[in-house]
Amino acid sequence: MVSAATRKSLLKVRVMDFITSTAILPLLFGCVGIFSLFKLLQHMRMKAYLRNAVVIITGATSGLGRECARVFFAAGAKLVLCGRNREALEELARELAASRVTEVQTHKPYIVTFDLADPGAIVAATAEILQCFGYVDVLINNAGISYRGAIIDTTTDVDKRVMETNYFGPVALTKAILPSMIKRRHGHIVAISSIQGKISIPFRSAFMDKTTAQGRRPMDVARDVLAIVGKKKKDVILADLLPSLAIYLRTLAPGLFFSLMASRARKEQKSKNS
Repeated sequence: MVSAATRKSLLKVRVMDFITSTAILPLLFGCVGIFSLFKLLQHMRMKAYLRNAVVIITGATSGLGRECARVFFAAGAKLVLCGRNREALEELARELAASRVTEVQTHKPYIVTFDLADPGAIVAATAEILQCFGYVDVLINNAGISYRGAIIDTTTDVDKRVMETNYFGPVALTKAILPSMIKRRHGHIVAISSIQGKISIPFRSAFMDKTTAQGRRPMDVARDVLAIVGKKKKDVILADLLPSLAIYLRTLAPGLFFSLMASRARKEQKSKNS
């Protein structure tokens, strides 16, 4: 004979089984639905923000800058393509104009040619852009130059040139654009750098590359940049698993890290000299 306490306990178990079996799936689907709705609203907000936004891209003639131009153009932004090679910029502008974008209204890219190592040219370029558009929504500091060589063989002139183009130039451009953003209390500044800004690598003492993302396709990184601007994130590492692990390896096992990087650099140097 089953006691009342046992029957009560069995009833509780059955009730819990029923609730679990009937409620867990709706709850799960509900959570998935809410998350999907959140992502959709976030995507719509990003597209709305970038539509008709004035976006400056330095180093737009190749690599990541070129891919950023493509994705921001497709998002409906008003592009300002910057670089030293006007012919390459005009070619990119024609390519963008010829691309078929049906989702949003696109705008003819505006071209500004200047050298980031020339402070006077930066001031003149900024004045031209602000006179044309009146404001800037997004500044993407992408331009940069690269150099590979042993530190003992790297002249100070090379160091100065790299720093002028990769650091002081973007800083000067940012300072020139910033007052207009502060006045409007609105704007985004994107500083694209290499993973080598967080870890040092042998034979790259003068290197501050801003055009690659360690093994990822430029188009993939460009889409990530678009998403970062839309979601208003502050600091993001855009890299595949291996380069990301390199950051932790540099911290946890610096000896092993430098040994691997030095070996790789010596092989590349030997191949280059042969």
